[in-house]
Amino acid sequence: MKILHLSDLHLGKKVNEFSMINDQQYILNQILNIADNENPDCVIIAGDIYDRPSPSAEAVQIFDDFLFCLSERKLPVFIISGNHDMAERISFGGRLMKSSNIHIAPVFNGKITPIELKDEHGSINLYMIPFIKPFNVRKFFPDKKIEDYTDAMKIVIENMNVNSDNRNILIIHQFITGASFSESEELSVGGTENIDADIFDDFDYVALGHIHRPQNVRGERIRYCGSPLKYSLKEANQQKSVTIVEMGEKGNLNIRTSPLTPERDMKVYKGTYKEITDPDFYDNIKTDEYIFITLTDEEDIPDANRKLRKIYPYMMQLSYDNSRTRNHSIIKNDIKNEKIPPMQLFAEFYEAQCNHKMSSEQYEFVDNLIKEVWGEIL
Repeated sequence: MKILHLSDLHLGKKVNEFSMINDQQYILNQILNIADNENPDCVIIAGDIYDRPSPSAEAVQIFDDFLFCLSERKLPVFIISGNHDMAERISFGGRLMKSSNIHIAPVFNGKITPIELKDEHGSINLYMIPFIKPFNVRKFFPDKKIEDYTDAMKIVIENMNVNSDNRNILIIHQFITGASFSESEELSVGGTENIDADIFDDFDYVALGHIHRPQNVRGERIRYCGSPLKYSLKEANQQKSVTIVEMGEKGNLNIRTSPLTPERDMKVYKGTYKEITDPDFYDNIKTDEYIFITLTDEEDIPDANRKLRKIYPYMMQLSYDNSRTRNHSIIKNDIKNEKIPPMQLFAEFYEAQCNHKMSSEQYEFVDNLIKEVWGEIL
Protein backbone atom coordinates (compact mmCIF):
# COMPACT_ATOMS: atom_id res chain seq x y z
CA MET A 1 0.00 0.00 0.00
CA LYS A 2 1.45 3.34 -1.10
CA ILE A 3 0.01 6.46 0.56
CA LEU A 4 0.45 10.15 -0.29
CA HIS A 5 0.25 12.04 3.01
CA LEU A 6 -0.65 15.77 2.95
CA SER A 7 -1.85 18.28 5.53
CA ASP A 8 -2.13 21.96 6.41
CA LEU A 9 -3.01 23.34 2.99
CA HIS A 10 -4.42 26.51 4.63
CA LEU A 11 -6.16 27.49 1.41
CA GLY A 12 -6.99 31.19 1.32
CA LYS A 13 -4.22 32.13 3.74
CA LYS A 14 -2.57 35.54 3.77
CA VAL A 15 1.00 35.94 5.03
CA ASN A 16 1.87 39.50 6.06
CA GLU A 17 -1.10 40.69 3.97
CA PHE A 18 0.11 38.85 0.84
CA SER A 19 -2.49 36.45 -0.54
CA MET A 20 -1.05 32.97 -1.06
CA ILE A 21 -3.89 31.75 -3.29
CA ASN A 22 -1.88 31.69 -6.54
CA ASP A 23 1.04 29.98 -4.76
CA GLN A 24 -1.38 27.39 -3.38
CA GLN A 25 -2.85 26.70 -6.80
CA TYR A 26 0.67 26.24 -8.15
CA ILE A 27 1.72 23.84 -5.39
CA LEU A 28 -1.47 21.76 -5.65
CA ASN A 29 -0.79 21.27 -9.35
CA GLN A 30 2.72 20.15 -8.43
CA ILE A 31 1.26 17.66 -5.94
CA LEU A 32 -0.94 16.26 -8.71
CA ASN A 33 2.20 15.77 -10.82
CA ILE A 34 3.81 13.91 -7.91
CA ALA A 35 0.71 11.72 -7.66
CA ASP A 36 1.02 10.92 -11.35
CA ASN A 37 4.68 9.97 -10.93
CA GLU A 38 4.26 8.02 -7.68
CA ASN A 39 0.93 6.35 -8.53
CA PRO A 40 -0.16 5.99 -4.87
CA ASP A 41 -3.06 3.80 -3.78
CA CYS A 42 -4.68 6.62 -1.80
CA VAL A 43 -4.24 10.20 -0.55
CA ILE A 44 -4.52 11.40 3.05
CA ILE A 45 -5.23 15.05 3.88
CA ALA A 46 -4.77 15.46 7.65
CA GLY A 47 -6.64 18.68 8.36
CA ASP A 48 -6.48 22.45 8.00
CA ILE A 49 -7.82 22.38 4.48
CA TYR A 50 -8.66 26.06 4.79
CA ASP A 51 -7.09 28.85 6.81
CA ARG A 52 -10.32 29.95 8.43
CA PRO A 53 -13.70 28.41 9.33
CA SER A 54 -15.51 30.44 6.64
CA PRO A 55 -13.18 30.18 3.63
CA SER A 56 -13.35 32.45 0.60
CA ALA A 57 -15.14 31.29 -2.54
CA GLU A 58 -11.78 31.23 -4.29
CA ALA A 59 -10.27 28.90 -1.67
CA VAL A 60 -13.27 26.55 -1.90
CA GLN A 61 -13.02 26.50 -5.70
CA ILE A 62 -9.32 25.58 -5.58
CA PHE A 63 -9.98 22.68 -3.22
CA ASP A 64 -12.96 21.53 -5.29
CA ASP A 65 -10.74 21.47 -8.40
CA PHE A 66 -8.05 19.55 -6.51
CA LEU A 67 -10.49 16.89 -5.30
CA PHE A 68 -11.98 16.57 -8.79
CA CYS A 69 -8.51 16.01 -10.27
CA LEU A 70 -7.77 13.32 -7.65
CA SER A 71 -11.10 11.61 -8.34
CA GLU A 72 -10.36 11.63 -12.08
CA ARG A 73 -7.23 9.65 -11.25
CA LYS A 74 -9.40 7.11 -9.38
CA LEU A 75 -7.51 7.87 -6.16
CA PRO A 76 -9.32 7.28 -2.86
CA VAL A 77 -8.97 10.39 -0.68
CA PHE A 78 -9.31 10.51 3.12
CA ILE A 79 -9.91 13.93 4.69
CA ILE A 80 -10.30 15.20 8.25
CA SER A 81 -10.96 18.72 9.50
CA GLY A 82 -8.28 20.63 11.43
CA ASN A 83 -8.44 23.36 14.05
CA HIS A 84 -8.65 26.04 11.33
CA ASP A 85 -11.57 24.30 9.65
CA MET A 86 -15.23 24.17 10.61
CA ALA A 87 -15.96 20.45 10.81
CA GLU A 88 -19.58 20.95 9.71
CA ARG A 89 -18.50 22.74 6.53
CA ILE A 90 -15.73 20.26 5.69
CA SER A 91 -18.00 17.22 6.17
CA PHE A 92 -20.93 18.65 4.19
CA GLY A 93 -21.83 16.24 1.40
CA GLY A 94 -19.41 13.65 2.74
CA ARG A 95 -21.84 10.75 2.38
CA LEU A 96 -22.50 11.66 -1.25
CA MET A 97 -18.79 11.95 -2.01
CA LYS A 98 -18.15 8.36 -0.92
CA SER A 99 -19.42 7.26 -4.32
CA SER A 100 -16.43 9.12 -5.82
CA ASN A 101 -14.09 7.53 -3.25
CA ILE A 102 -13.74 10.84 -1.36
CA HIS A 103 -14.02 9.98 2.34
CA ILE A 104 -14.52 12.88 4.78
CA ALA A 105 -14.56 12.43 8.55
CA PRO A 106 -17.95 13.52 9.92
CA VAL A 107 -18.35 15.88 12.86
CA PHE A 108 -17.17 13.97 15.95
CA ASN A 109 -20.10 12.06 17.47
CA GLY A 110 -18.28 9.75 19.87
CA LYS A 111 -17.98 6.90 17.38
CA ILE A 112 -15.12 6.31 14.94
CA THR A 113 -15.84 3.64 12.33
CA PRO A 114 -12.82 2.35 10.40
CA ILE A 115 -12.64 2.16 6.64
CA GLU A 116 -11.23 -1.11 5.33
CA LEU A 117 -8.55 -0.95 2.64
CA LYS A 118 -7.04 -3.96 0.91
CA ASP A 119 -3.73 -4.75 -0.75
CA GLU A 120 -1.73 -7.87 -1.58
CA HIS A 121 -0.99 -8.38 2.14
CA GLY A 122 -4.64 -8.28 3.25
CA SER A 123 -6.75 -5.68 5.05
CA ILE A 124 -5.80 -2.31 6.54
CA ASN A 125 -8.12 -0.50 8.94
CA LEU A 126 -8.04 3.27 8.49
CA TYR A 127 -9.43 5.49 11.29
CA MET A 128 -10.18 9.21 10.86
CA ILE A 129 -10.56 11.53 13.87
CA PRO A 130 -11.24 15.22 13.16
CA PHE A 131 -9.58 17.82 15.36
CA ILE A 132 -11.03 17.42 18.87
CA LYS A 133 -10.83 19.20 22.18
CA PRO A 134 -11.57 17.65 25.58
CA PHE A 135 -15.06 19.23 25.74
CA ASN A 136 -15.95 17.54 22.41
CA VAL A 137 -15.25 14.16 23.99
CA ARG A 138 -16.82 14.82 27.44
CA LYS A 139 -20.25 15.21 25.81
CA PHE A 140 -20.20 11.57 24.69
CA PHE A 141 -18.36 10.06 27.65
CA PRO A 142 -19.74 11.95 30.67
CA ASP A 143 -18.73 9.20 33.10
CA LYS A 144 -15.06 9.29 32.08
CA LYS A 145 -12.39 11.46 33.69
CA ILE A 146 -11.18 13.76 30.91
CA GLU A 147 -8.91 16.54 32.12
CA ASP A 148 -6.67 17.18 29.11
CA TYR A 149 -6.10 16.38 25.42
CA THR A 150 -4.30 13.10 26.18
CA ASP A 151 -7.24 11.89 28.26
CA ALA A 152 -9.67 12.86 25.50
CA MET A 153 -7.77 11.11 22.71
CA LYS A 154 -7.11 8.05 24.86
CA ILE A 155 -10.83 7.62 25.58
CA VAL A 156 -11.68 7.96 21.89
CA ILE A 157 -9.09 5.37 20.87
CA GLU A 158 -10.07 2.93 23.61
CA ASN A 159 -13.65 2.99 22.35
CA MET A 160 -12.52 2.26 18.78
CA ASN A 161 -11.60 -1.31 19.84
CA VAL A 162 -8.51 -1.37 17.64
CA ASN A 163 -7.10 -4.83 16.99
CA SER A 164 -3.32 -4.45 17.20
CA ASP A 165 -2.84 -7.71 15.29
CA ASN A 166 -4.16 -5.99 12.16
CA ARG A 167 -2.51 -3.22 10.20
CA ASN A 168 -4.01 0.07 11.37
CA ILE A 169 -3.68 3.66 10.16
CA LEU A 170 -4.84 6.69 12.15
CA ILE A 171 -5.39 10.20 10.75
CA ILE A 172 -5.50 13.02 13.31
CA HIS A 173 -4.82 16.73 13.54
CA GLN A 174 -3.29 17.35 16.97
CA PHE A 175 -0.07 18.40 18.69
CA ILE A 176 1.95 15.39 19.83
CA THR A 177 4.45 15.85 22.64
CA GLY A 178 7.98 16.19 21.32
CA ALA A 179 7.14 17.86 18.00
CA SER A 180 8.81 21.13 16.98
CA PHE A 181 6.47 23.85 15.76
CA SER A 182 6.67 27.20 13.92
CA GLU A 183 5.02 30.53 14.63
CA SER A 184 2.30 29.91 12.05
CA GLU A 185 0.63 27.14 14.10
CA GLU A 186 -1.93 28.02 16.74
CA LEU A 187 -0.99 26.28 19.97
CA SER A 188 -2.24 26.84 23.47
CA VAL A 189 0.02 28.54 25.98
CA GLY A 190 1.91 26.13 28.22
CA GLY A 191 1.59 23.12 25.94
CA THR A 192 -1.92 22.20 27.15
CA GLU A 193 -2.77 20.72 23.73
CA ASN A 194 0.01 18.11 24.01
CA ILE A 195 -0.96 14.48 23.50
CA ASP A 196 1.30 11.67 24.70
CA ALA A 197 2.55 9.52 21.80
CA ASP A 198 2.28 6.33 23.89
CA ILE A 199 -1.47 6.10 23.26
CA PHE A 200 -0.84 5.34 19.57
CA ASP A 201 0.90 2.00 20.11
CA ASP A 202 -1.80 0.03 18.26
CA PHE A 203 -1.27 1.90 14.99
CA ASP A 204 1.21 1.04 12.27
CA TYR A 205 1.14 4.59 10.91
CA VAL A 206 -0.23 7.81 12.41
CA ALA A 207 -0.73 10.47 9.72
CA LEU A 208 -0.51 13.78 11.53
CA GLY A 209 -1.50 17.31 10.66
CA HIS A 210 -1.15 20.57 12.65
CA ILE A 211 2.63 21.14 12.66
CA HIS A 212 4.09 22.78 9.56
CA ARG A 213 7.64 21.39 9.72
CA PRO A 214 7.97 17.85 8.32
CA GLN A 215 9.11 15.55 11.12
CA ASN A 216 8.79 12.20 12.81
CA VAL A 217 7.72 11.84 16.42
CA ARG A 218 9.36 8.90 18.20
CA GLY A 219 10.38 7.18 15.00
CA GLU A 220 8.88 7.25 11.53
CA ARG A 221 5.65 5.49 12.51
CA ILE A 222 4.16 8.77 13.83
CA ARG A 223 4.71 11.57 11.34
CA TYR A 224 3.86 15.16 10.47
CA CYS A 225 4.12 15.62 6.72
CA GLY A 226 4.19 19.43 7.17
CA SER A 227 2.56 22.18 5.16
CA PRO A 228 3.18 22.29 1.39
CA LEU A 229 4.15 25.98 1.51
CA LYS A 230 6.10 28.25 3.86
CA TYR A 231 3.73 30.32 5.96
CA SER A 232 6.02 32.16 8.40
CA LEU A 233 9.51 33.58 8.81
CA LYS A 234 10.56 30.57 10.90
CA GLU A 235 9.72 28.28 7.98
CA ALA A 236 11.95 30.16 5.50
CA ASN A 237 14.76 27.59 5.68
CA GLN A 238 12.54 24.51 5.62
CA GLN A 239 12.35 22.16 2.67
CA LYS A 240 8.68 21.52 2.07
CA SER A 241 7.58 18.14 0.75
CA VAL A 242 4.86 15.53 0.63
CA THR A 243 5.32 12.29 2.53
CA ILE A 244 5.21 8.96 0.70
CA VAL A 245 4.29 6.02 2.94
CA GLU A 246 4.87 2.48 1.71
CA MET A 247 3.28 -0.12 3.95
CA GLY A 248 4.01 -3.77 3.43
CA GLU A 249 3.02 -6.65 5.66
CA LYS A 250 2.64 -6.02 9.40
CA GLY A 251 5.75 -4.26 10.75
CA ASN A 252 7.09 -3.35 7.31
CA LEU A 253 6.96 0.45 6.84
CA ASN A 254 9.00 2.75 4.62
CA ILE A 255 8.77 6.55 4.75
CA ARG A 256 10.26 8.96 2.23
CA THR A 257 9.55 12.44 0.92
CA SER A 258 9.05 14.08 -2.44
CA PRO A 259 10.27 17.71 -2.35
CA LEU A 260 8.05 20.63 -3.33
CA THR A 261 9.35 23.71 -5.14
CA PRO A 262 7.21 26.83 -4.70
CA GLU A 263 6.56 29.29 -7.48
CA ARG A 264 7.88 32.03 -5.21
CA ASP A 265 10.24 31.02 -2.39
CA MET A 266 10.71 32.73 0.98
CA LYS A 267 14.11 34.29 1.73
CA VAL A 268 15.75 36.30 4.54
CA TYR A 269 18.40 39.00 3.96
CA LYS A 270 20.30 41.08 6.48
CA GLY A 271 22.61 44.07 6.06
CA THR A 272 22.77 47.83 5.93
CA TYR A 273 20.43 49.76 3.68
CA LYS A 274 23.37 50.57 1.42
CA GLU A 275 24.29 46.88 1.13
CA ILE A 276 20.72 45.69 0.51
CA THR A 277 20.14 48.33 -2.20
CA ASP A 278 23.46 47.80 -3.95
CA PRO A 279 22.89 46.44 -7.49
CA ASP A 280 25.93 44.17 -7.02
CA PHE A 281 23.88 42.47 -4.28
CA TYR A 282 20.37 42.26 -5.71
CA ASP A 283 21.41 41.56 -9.30
CA ASN A 284 22.59 38.12 -8.12
CA ILE A 285 19.37 37.06 -6.35
CA LYS A 286 15.70 36.62 -7.25
CA THR A 287 14.10 39.86 -6.12
CA ASP A 288 10.53 38.73 -6.81
CA GLU A 289 10.45 36.15 -4.00
CA TYR A 290 8.81 36.61 -0.60
CA ILE A 291 11.54 38.44 1.28
CA PHE A 292 12.14 39.36 4.92
CA ILE A 293 14.74 42.12 5.31
CA THR A 294 16.60 43.09 8.47
CA LEU A 295 18.51 46.36 8.33
CA THR A 296 21.50 46.83 10.62
CA ASP A 297 21.69 50.65 10.29
CA GLU A 298 21.76 52.44 13.64
CA GLU A 299 19.27 55.02 12.41
CA ASP A 300 15.95 54.22 10.77
CA ILE A 301 15.88 54.81 7.03
CA PRO A 302 13.10 57.28 6.09
CA ASP A 303 10.36 55.67 3.96
CA ALA A 304 12.39 52.45 3.82
CA ASN A 305 9.42 50.19 3.05
CA ARG A 306 8.45 52.07 -0.08
CA LYS A 307 12.03 52.40 -1.27
CA LEU A 308 12.86 48.74 -0.72
CA ARG A 309 9.68 47.50 -2.41
CA LYS A 310 10.81 49.19 -5.62
CA ILE A 311 13.57 46.55 -5.66
CA TYR A 312 11.83 43.78 -3.71
CA PRO A 313 8.11 43.98 -4.66
CA TYR A 314 7.15 41.01 -2.46
CA MET A 315 9.00 42.14 0.66
CA MET A 316 6.92 40.74 3.49
CA GLN A 317 8.57 42.39 6.46
CA LEU A 318 11.17 45.00 7.33
CA SER A 319 12.87 45.01 10.72
CA TYR A 320 15.98 46.45 12.34
CA ASP A 321 18.79 44.81 14.26
CA ASN A 322 20.95 47.44 15.96
CA SER A 323 21.91 48.69 19.42
CA ARG A 324 18.48 50.28 19.84
CA THR A 325 16.45 47.15 19.04
CA ARG A 326 18.75 44.95 21.12
CA ASN A 327 18.37 47.23 24.16
CA HIS A 328 15.37 46.02 26.12
CA SER A 329 16.07 48.06 29.26
CA ILE A 330 13.36 50.26 30.76
CA ILE A 331 13.96 53.99 30.48
CA LYS A 332 13.42 55.40 33.96
CA ASN A 333 12.13 58.89 34.68
CA ASP A 334 14.73 60.30 37.06
CA ILE A 335 14.03 63.92 36.15
CA LYS A 336 13.64 66.08 39.25
CA ASN A 337 14.02 69.52 37.73
CA GLU A 338 10.78 70.32 35.90
CA LYS A 339 12.34 73.42 34.32
CA ILE A 340 14.52 71.45 31.90
CA PRO A 341 13.76 72.71 28.37
CA PRO A 342 11.55 70.35 26.30
CA MET A 343 14.19 70.10 23.57
CA GLN A 344 16.78 68.92 26.07
CA LEU A 345 14.33 66.37 27.50
CA PHE A 346 13.60 65.02 24.05
CA ALA A 347 17.28 64.85 23.15
CA GLU A 348 18.06 62.90 26.33
CA PHE A 349 15.12 60.56 25.71
CA TYR A 350 16.23 59.96 22.12
CA GLU A 351 19.77 59.12 23.22
CA ALA A 352 18.51 56.71 25.93
CA GLN A 353 16.19 55.03 23.45
CA CYS A 354 18.48 54.84 20.43
CA ASN A 355 21.91 54.60 22.11
CA HIS A 356 23.27 57.51 20.12
CA LYS A 357 22.78 61.26 19.96
CA MET A 358 20.56 63.06 17.49
CA SER A 359 22.15 64.37 14.34
CA SER A 360 22.25 68.14 13.81
CA GLU A 361 19.51 67.82 11.17
CA GLN A 362 17.28 65.83 13.55
CA TYR A 363 17.93 68.27 16.39
CA GLU A 364 17.02 71.26 14.22
CA PHE A 365 13.86 69.59 12.91
CA VAL A 366 12.53 68.68 16.38
CA ASP A 367 13.52 72.05 17.84
CA ASN A 368 11.58 73.88 15.11
CA LEU A 369 8.61 71.56 15.59
CA ILE A 370 8.52 72.19 19.35
CA LYS A 371 8.66 75.94 18.81
CA GLU A 372 5.89 75.74 16.20
CA VAL A 373 3.60 73.71 18.50
CA TRP A 374 4.20 75.54 21.79
CA GLY A 375 5.17 78.96 20.48
CA GLU A 376 5.43 81.60 23.15
CA ILE A 377 4.78 79.14 26.00
CA LEU A 378 8.45 78.26 25.85
